[in-house]
Amino acid sequence: MLSQKSKKNIQRKLNFIYKTNKSKKNLKIYADEIFNVINRYNNYGKKGKRIKISEKTSVLISYADNLIDSNKEKTIKIFRKFYKKNLASSFEIIHFLPFYPSSSDSGFAVKDHYQVDKKLGNWSDIYQQSEKTNMMADIVINHASSKGLWFKNFLSNKSPGKEYFLTVDKKFDTSKVIRPRENKLFKKISIFKKNNFIWRTFSEDQIDLNFKNPKVLLRFIKIMINLLNHGITIFRLDAIAYLWKRSGSKCVNLKETHEIIKLLRTICNSLKTQTIIVTETNLPEKENLSYFGRNNDEAQWIYNFSLPPLLVYSFLFEDSTYLNRWNKKLPNTKMGNNYLNFIASHDGIGMRPVEGYLKKEKLSLLLNRLKKNGGQLSYRKVQGSSKKVYEANITLFNAFEKTDYDKKGKFFFERYISAHAIMIAFEGVPAIYFNSIFGTSNDEYKYIISGNKRDLNRYKWNKKRLDNLLKNKSSKQNIFYKQILKLISIKKQNKAFHPNAKRENLNMGKKIFCFKRTSLDKKQTIYNITNLSSKHQNLKLNYKLRKYKNLLDKTSLSQKSELKPFETLWLSN
Repeated sequence: MLSQKSKKNIQRKLNFIYKTNKSKKNLKIYADEIFNVINRYNNYGKKGKRIKISEKTSVLISYADNLIDSNKEKTIKIFRKFYKKNLASSFEIIHFLPFYPSSSDSGFAVKDHYQVDKKLGNWSDIYQQSEKTNMMADIVINHASSKGLWFKNFLSNKSPGKEYFLTVDKKFDTSKVIRPRENKLFKKISIFKKNNFIWRTFSEDQIDLNFKNPKVLLRFIKIMINLLNHGITIFRLDAIAYLWKRSGSKCVNLKETHEIIKLLRTICNSLKTQTIIVTETNLPEKENLSYFGRNNDEAQWIYNFSLPPLLVYSFLFEDSTYLNRWNKKLPNTKMGNNYLNFIASHDGIGMRPVEGYLKKEKLSLLLNRLKKNGGQLSYRKVQGSSKKVYEANITLFNAFEKTDYDKKGKFFFERYISAHAIMIAFEGVPAIYFNSIFGTSNDEYKYIISGNKRDLNRYKWNKKRLDNLLKNKSSKQNIFYKQILKLISIKKQNKAFHPNAKRENLNMGKKIFCFKRTSLDKKQTIYNITNLSSKHQNLKLNYKLRKYKNLLDKTSLSQKSELKPFETLWLSN
């Protein structure tokens, strides 16, 4: 049974969130329903797989249909076979991107959170995978599809969906609203004898939900419990920062949003199954860090959004200056909290996270280089009619392919692998996008057909073709696959790579990036040292470090005096 302390905590948070628009009597009704949901799960729900966080923990990010087969077999089953054969020993956690029925945005315009897209499989397929690995899934919490049942019911004043979506009138002050896109924010809608506007933060097909209605919050709590019953134990709260809107505010990072996350965390802590909440907040770093909560009472994991653009810049321009500044400033995590490190995802390389680190001229250099490498730029609307780059849409393969200093791409492979080595060695949990494991290049064909710039990095592999390429020892796919899995294998064997092992930045000059990791028991120290240059660099190590061993090739450094172009060392005592 739910403790009295937990009940009071949940009630208190509800009272704070809805203090202006709901009576305490009504809120007591919603609180009681939440208590019932928790108690029903704890009494009758399926207990999920225990989550063990250690140096062995790595996340695989994938669409459920990243692999397809001409035999028309359900894609989750295709994935499960491939994963078991090729990836199971490396990745303890699988993040399946939205697998629900959807109308657009590769799954993020959800029509029904209670169903699995029939082309992908069913809930049984999800559960079977969860018995082997910890599963992470998206709760697309900010918006829902304009073609889903909820919105259709909203227009007809029926449940479920009645009052689920946000409408505002002309008096709502949007002068300070922070935008992540350049589409029109509002659409005029005439329903129930009123002329109002519906809110569309991300696209015309993605209508923002109305969390000022407690029924919407209660619905998503039930969705979370439904995921738990199907084996999902890690919840990614998509676009959570934009959840609450208030006239005259920026409509991002509002107190009510943070309080809702705290409420969800409190609920999760009351469940018989261990869970993890991950917030997806592609924002300037200070704002992103706030989602741990002042008392570490919000997300257990937050995405390390500043890492990808700063790392890409450092390799493309052979300059560790800004990466060093950021790394020195980034706080160490506390036990139980973690950075989720990544350098590629289904989205683009976000540019808001480098605000305050890369000045305008440096940012322009980066964006121009990425465009030369085949990237496209997506924009967000700012004051008036002006706009700024929100993200660069490009695969990691293309991003690293050529530089102003290496125009023929002579050292492309070295850049690619060393970037992964840094990310895997960094404090936190590494997350690797399925397509990056195989050095997948831009899907120009899909982008031309859809017009969606993000589709450049959402290639779907034919399983038989990928299987054949992995059998070919000289194929690009096999080489990348072997090298990245080798890095993960070494990581798993060394305690200084525990997600919470202390990280310390060490400045070794503009051309070298270096940080130290120290195991929780302080018995092991590992230095990550990377040459960010296309030229050899002198390696000045003290006598102590000369005795350390390079984990990547198991050699002693007693005779080593320089680093090869884009070479990475993992030096361990």
